[in-house]
Amino acid sequence: MTPLDAYRTLREEAEAKWQRLALSDRPVFRVSLATCSQASGALATIEALRRELRQRGQEAIVLEVGCPGLCFADPLVDVQVPGYPRVLYGPVMAEKVPALLEGVLGPDKAYPPLALGLIAEDPLVKGALKGTPLAGVPLLRETDWMRLQVRRLMANVGLIEPANVDHYLACGGYEGLARALSMAPEKVIEEVIASGLWGRGGAAFPTGRKWDFLRQARPGVKFLVCNADEGDPGSFVNRNLLEGDPHLIIEGMAIAAWATGASYGYVYIRHEYPLAAKRMAQAIEEARRKGLLGPNVLGSSFSYDMEVVKGAGSYVCGEETGLIASIEGLRGMPKIRPPYPAQAGVFGQPTNVNNVESYANVPLILRHGASWYASVGTERNKGTKMFSLSGCVRRPGVLEVPLGTPLRDVVMVAGGGVPEGRHLKGVQPGGPLSGVVPASRVMLQDGLPLEPEHFRELGMLMGSGGLVVMDESTCVVELATYFEWFAEDESCGRCTTCFAGTRRLLEILRRISRGGGRPQDLELMRLLASTMRYSNCAHGQAAPTVIMSLLELFRDELEAHLLGRRCPARVCQGLIRYELIDGGPGVEEAAKVCPTGAIVPQKDGFVIDQALCVKCDACRQVAPESVRVVDAF
Repeated sequence: MTPLDAYRTLREEAEAKWQRLALSDRPVFRVSLATCSQASGALATIEALRRELRQRGQEAIVLEVGCPGLCFADPLVDVQVPGYPRVLYGPVMAEKVPALLEGVLGPDKAYPPLALGLIAEDPLVKGALKGTPLAGVPLLRETDWMRLQVRRLMANVGLIEPANVDHYLACGGYEGLARALSMAPEKVIEEVIASGLWGRGGAAFPTGRKWDFLRQARPGVKFLVCNADEGDPGSFVNRNLLEGDPHLIIEGMAIAAWATGASYGYVYIRHEYPLAAKRMAQAIEEARRKGLLGPNVLGSSFSYDMEVVKGAGSYVCGEETGLIASIEGLRGMPKIRPPYPAQAGVFGQPTNVNNVESYANVPLILRHGASWYASVGTERNKGTKMFSLSGCVRRPGVLEVPLGTPLRDVVMVAGGGVPEGRHLKGVQPGGPLSGVVPASRVMLQDGLPLEPEHFRELGMLMGSGGLVVMDESTCVVELATYFEWFAEDESCGRCTTCFAGTRRLLEILRRISRGGGRPQDLELMRLLASTMRYSNCAHGQAAPTVIMSLLELFRDELEAHLLGRRCPARVCQGLIRYELIDGGPGVEEAAKVCPTGAIVPQKDGFVIDQALCVKCDACRQVAPESVRVVDAF
C-alpha cells in the first residue's frame, strides 16, 4: 500500500465521521476557547451553555474550537441548527446564553441581536442545506472584517476541534504529507521554492533554500525546530494557529523532515502559552495514533517523531541560536555565526529552524501546488500573511490577507479605524525591535503595502505579524522608552554593545521624559544607534530602530519633549501635572481612590498636593469632568 492509499483510507473514515457531524439532526454549538476568549469569559459561556441545554432537555453537540480571529466580539459561539447554515454570534456572555438558545432553538432559528454573520456554505457537506439565509443576518464573508481576507492558514480555525485528527483529515489534512512521500525529497524542496514561500518569522529568507541547506548537510542525525517563541508585544498570530489548528504545523514539519532527511522535531513554545502547548501535545499523540508520526509514516520507510518543548520566556530565545541553546537545556544566549544551525544546531547536529507560519504553509503548497499558492499576493511576495491587530483600534483580532494588502485597509476597513473622536497617529509593526509608521505614511494612496521591502525603506521591519495601532493619546517617546527598557531587560548580556547600548539609550529617554533633555542628546542617540549595529545578534542590532523612528519620522514630537519640555499626548509623568476644575462633579469619589491621599480637602473644596501626586491617573478616570492634565513647565 502506498502512502497515498493509506492516506485515502484514513480520509474516508474521517469524512464519514464529519458528515455525521455536519448533517447532524441535533444543534451543533462551536464555542471559541482560546487564550483571548477565555480572558473575555468564554469558560463561563460554555458552562452556561451546557447547563441551559441540560435544563431544557435539549440534545445538542458542543465543541471546543480555536479562535477564528474576531477577538473584538469574544466570547464567540458558532451555531449550526439542523438544515440551516451556520451563524456566528458574539459577544455571547454567560448571561446572554438563555436568550441565544431561545432564538436559535425557536421558530426563527436565529438570534439577530448577537449575530455577527452567516456562514452560508460548508464545502465539506455533501448535499445542499434545506434552509435559506436568515433575514437580518449578513453574510460573514461580506462584513468589513472579512472582505479583505483570503483564509488559507486559518480555514480550519474555529471550524474543527483543534487536536482532533479526524476533523483535520476530513478537511484535507495530511494529503500534502502523503503527496510529499510519493515524491523525491529534492522535488518537494523544488515545489516549496517554486511557491515563493519565505520565512514568516521576520527575516523573510526563502524557506525552500533553507531546507536545501539542511538536505545537503553532512549525513547522520538531523533535527527540525519550530520557533513558536512568539514574544513581540502585540503579536499573537502563532498562538492563534497553535491553539486552533496544531495538525497543520505537525504536517508541515513532517513534510520538511522528509525533504531534508531529519528524523526528529521540536516545537518550542513559550511558557506563557499553556493552552497552545497542551493542544499541540494532544495533536502529536493523535497523529501518532493514526500512524502519521513515528516509525513508517503512512506505511512508508520514512520515520519521524516530534515533541513540545516549553521555553522559560526569554525574548532572545526567539533568535534561532538562542532557542537551540534553550532546547539543549542551556541558558538561552544567541551564538555568533558561523557555524549556522544547518551545519551545527541542536546538540551539534544539522538543524533547520522555521517559524510556525512557515511550516503551516507547506501542507497547502503540497496539497494544491506551487502555482495555486502563488495565485495570491504580489509579484515579489506570494501567498497570504496572518496579522494580529491590537491597540487603539475598534476591532482587534487576527486576520489573514494576501501579501501586498495596504496597511491602511487593514487598519481602517477591517479594524474599523481608531475609536470615535480620535485621530490615527501611527502603527507599530514588528515588535520592540522595529519602529513606528506615522499616520501620514499609512494613509498615502498606496496605503503602505504589507510587504517587507516597503517597511525596510522606512528603516524598520514588517516582522512576524503584530500591528499595534496608536492614536493621539499615545506618546511615541514613552513608547520608545518602553521598548528600550524591554530590549535592555531582555538582553542576554553577552555583548557590551547591546547591553550597555540599550541601557544608555534608556537613560537618555527617561531623562528626556522627565524634562531633563539636552540638545546634544539627539546626536548622542544617533551615535549609539550607529554603534549598536555591531552587536553580536539581531537583538542588539535592531534595538535602536524605534530611536531612528523618533529621529526621522517623529522629530517634532521628540523636540517638543527635548526642547519644549512638554508631552503633546500628556502622558510622560515628568512633564505633566494634574489640576482640579472648580465645581466639577465626582471630586470626593476621586479623593477616595487616590492611593497617596494627594487630593486634600480645603475650606472651599479640594486641591491636589503636587508633592504627593504620583500621576497614576486614577482620579481622572473616576472624575473625568473634574480633573485635567496640564503641562508641568
